[in-house]
Amino acid sequence: MTTLEMLAVLGAGLAAGILTATVGVASLISFPVLLAVGLPPVVANASNTVGLVAAGVSGSFGYRRELREHPRITWTVVITCAVGAIGGAALLLALPSEVFEAVVPWLILFTCLLVGVQPWIARWLRSRGGQDLGPRTRMGPVTTFFALLTGVYGGYFGAGSGVMMVAVLGLGLDIDLRVVNALKTLAIFAGNVVAGRIFVVVADLDWRAIALLASGSVVGGYVGARLGRRLPPTLFRVLVVIAGVVAAVLLLR
Repeated sequence: MTTLEMLAVLGAGLAAGILTATVGVASLISFPVLLAVGLPPVVANASNTVGLVAAGVSGSFGYRRELREHPRITWTVVITCAVGAIGGAALLLALPSEVFEAVVPWLILFTCLLVGVQPWIARWLRSRGGQDLGPRTRMGPVTTFFALLTGVYGGYFGAGSGVMMVAVLGLGLDIDLRVVNALKTLAIFAGNVVAGRIFVVVADLDWRAIALLASGSVVGGYVGARLGRRLPPTLFRVLVVIAGVVAAVLLLR
């Protein structure tokens, strides 16, 4: 890479770190930049996953107060996404990229719709459950299953996985969106750690790109957590939907 290309990857890492801890579409920035500087798709994807582990570290640290509010949920998210990411990483190495290119944009658009209408769906579910139904502060089997599937997708490709996790947790739990945002950041981190360890052993990686991404994203993740904590719930929801739609449109091109 030239000096200009290295600066571009460093800047992409910074932006991706901020997006990791806010709207959850980090790969919308970093993955295309890695392709633009000449990395093959699978190498770029695997390197991107390893490089953005740093964003998850700093972002989760920035959200440490929110992550302590519901420890049972926090650990469930970590375990399900980590286990799912193992399967996702294996799929990435075994299947051609064309397998997900046709499906992923529509999946992201669908989860954007769920994020947008989540308040109305939650009210409807509560009305169906009766007035005595208390707040859902534990992940039930259905929510856990879809969190696991999101972990699989995160290890497989990752673009928009944060949007999907916001939809899953927002529909399955009655907790503040700032906590959902923190859990989403932790989920991305857990998936990247597990998939990244697999990629280090069996995949082709570009370590210079990884170092540049990590250097930028470790700063961006902490900055993003500071910003994400202050986002009003409605604005956060709108930004997640916009980011998800943009990601889906770019992937459809």
